[in-house]
Amino acid sequence: MPKPSLPSRWTIRRRRPAPPGTTPGRLEAIAESQQPKLTAFAYGPEDVVEIEDVEVEDLAALRERFPVVWLDVDGLGDASVLEKIGETFSLHRLALEDVLSLGQRPKVEPYPDYAFVVVGQPRVEEQEIEQVSLFLGDGFVLSIQERPGDCLDGVRTRIRAGRGRIRTMGSDYLAYAIIDAIVDAYFPILEKIGEELDELELEILESPEVETLGRIHDVRRLLQAFRRTVWPQREAIHMLARDLPEFISPETAVFMRDCYDHTIQIRDLLESFRELASDLMSMYLSSVSNRMNEVMKVLTIIATIFIPLSFIAGLYGMNFDPSKSPWNMPELEWAFGYPFALGIMGAIALVMLIYFWRKGWFD
Repeated sequence: MPKPSLPSRWTIRRRRPAPPGTTPGRLEAIAESQQPKLTAFAYGPEDVVEIEDVEVEDLAALRERFPVVWLDVDGLGDASVLEKIGETFSLHRLALEDVLSLGQRPKVEPYPDYAFVVVGQPRVEEQEIEQVSLFLGDGFVLSIQERPGDCLDGVRTRIRAGRGRIRTMGSDYLAYAIIDAIVDAYFPILEKIGEELDELELEILESPEVETLGRIHDVRRLLQAFRRTVWPQREAIHMLARDLPEFISPETAVFMRDCYDHTIQIRDLLESFRELASDLMSMYLSSVSNRMNEVMKVLTIIATIFIPLSFIAGLYGMNFDPSKSPWNMPELEWAFGYPFALGIMGAIALVMLIYFWRKGWFD
């Protein structure tokens, strides 16, 4: 998987909630989303079937024939398709309503015959964290997202090739594999964030610019968006690993706990990066302040040197007439008066520069 570039702004994909008083369980399609595309993977230890654009009516036959059926739905532009899927798998309308309410907090909701799971998937190109809804039941897994394109190609390849244990395990292991792939998709982005923070640190130490401050803010916004997703996602995965033995077998629970450990690693990286970003902000402000102090010190030295010179120049600029009194600046009629005044100014400036140098003001 290629290392993604670090986008400037990340957001959590949301949808405006239904107006107050709306009937609970009302399914309203997302107008800007595409029509749902259904792809089915049905498999057992010896055989696998992959059907694109599968009809909802054909899913019952697949469930009778294969131990595990994975229905992958891309697109939320038609609520009637979700209604048919809900009727086929006996899904509660409130859970289906949450599927269409984008921006849900990652969570796990157990129902009598299945578990409803919401996780957040990072999408690098769109600079968004997209909601992925999972339904885990006996012999089936449903994954539903708004747009095509995800980080689950590795899971599909393992199913097609029969690599690993995925085709010998149940639907709970498939759910683990999907969640684990989504969790692991954060690591390449976090690696890029670490590199970005290292570059920002060097830039601040060498030559901080105004653009540096904007890049620090971009990283902090990205970390904040990830944090809002990763923290509840960690609790949801912990619940799957520890508290739902009716949906997660003991053998799969071991793998789910490993996935939970990955979320702990992501959380720790996020917290350390957030602290580093805050430190970089303080470093930047301190560096800018130091540069300003250096400028002010130079200007102060220049101003201090010119204060006595300005006094001398102002003194001899007064309009006194030496012919009226011998005390009215007699040096104005002296042949060496002008060189004498310049010499005094130069001597005062030199003495002050030597004094400042010995005081260490030029260090």
